[in-house]
Amino acid sequence: MTPTAKILLLGSGELGREFTISAKRLGAHVIACDSYAGAPAMQVADEDEVFSMLDGAALGAAIEKHKPDFIVPEVEAIRTEVLKDFEERGFNVVPSARATQMTMNRDRIREVAAAELGLPTSKYLYAETLAGMQAAVAKIGLPCVVKPVMSSSGKGQSTVRATSEITKAWDYAVAGMRGDRVCVIVEAFVAFDYEITLLTVRTRSGVIFCDPVGHRQERGDYQESWQPTAMSATALSAAQDMARKVVDNLGGYGLFGVEFFIKGDAVIFSELSPRPHDTGMVTLISQNLSEFDLHARAILDLPIPRITQHGAAASAVILADRQADDFRMTGLKEALTPDAPGIEVDVRIFGKPTTRPYRRMGVALALIRNGDTDAARKAARAAAARVKIDYGR
Repeated sequence: MTPTAKILLLGSGELGREFTISAKRLGAHVIACDSYAGAPAMQVADEDEVFSMLDGAALGAAIEKHKPDFIVPEVEAIRTEVLKDFEERGFNVVPSARATQMTMNRDRIREVAAAELGLPTSKYLYAETLAGMQAAVAKIGLPCVVKPVMSSSGKGQSTVRATSEITKAWDYAVAGMRGDRVCVIVEAFVAFDYEITLLTVRTRSGVIFCDPVGHRQERGDYQESWQPTAMSATALSAAQDMARKVVDNLGGYGLFGVEFFIKGDAVIFSELSPRPHDTGMVTLISQNLSEFDLHARAILDLPIPRITQHGAAASAVILADRQADDFRMTGLKEALTPDAPGIEVDVRIFGKPTTRPYRRMGVALALIRNGDTDAARKAARAAAARVKIDYGR
């Protein structure tokens, strides 16, 4: 069978795994790439390649070897100048080489949002040294949030509430950085009511939105998400308008995860990922088409029907607590047994070959068709807690 498209997937974590499944259901041939063998997406892909996405020569060689119809980044730390060169040669980078360059670094996408588009953001400054960060904190004020300009899933992010915490926050940010650029963004703390991810699909026929996804973080990393999130019509309209402006500015086609802080009817732009978002894993149970299905359809220029919400849904992560390569996941029967009628639960095990403290190893999902998100969150957390990691088989 001739595939509908050949896709070179750059990054093969849990998000890449689900995208690969969605793309293969549509007849695509997927080559999964990552820095280590046996990554989650490699286990379900047609082919795989092992190399660092920051190795420009290796990246270029993989593109030359496979000559894909679509180059689909799943990670932030990539030699984007290589993608730009290949795009200029006629290769299709998803959503675009410019989008990957702008969003690879928080400073660039923040400048697009704040300076070019005039979107409301928190007050912010950048720093490339500890001394520079100390000066930035003094200007921004306390409390403030410190993030590496290049990282993923909240790695290296912390809140500074006292000057005595600055050095610790700097060290934590540097340890959590991806890529080879040492730089942090220091943001004024936003006293928001809640934060959302607005999954935004840019297609050749226009922009489509999923219902807003609420989420909770710890250590700057997603722990649980739920959909839909109750918002005022004013706030939702403002968020959709901002999301449309920024994805149209970046160009290309695919799904974007656009994050906002919400305070009453006020909406503040936070961040953007030009790919499926970890908080959007809730859509694996909440919608007729998951964020991964939507990304694949937008890339392949396939029709997208009306997105429908099945009910109140939630996701909760399953975390490891130590470093190990000898382990097994147990408790699935208990996790998949609902606590009450009307609750639907599911579990996705990512298939990562090693564990480390706080590494996501799976996600539990819950849906209550005639319930509320609080009950769905409780059900997802309960299911996640029942999955155990047994070390040393």
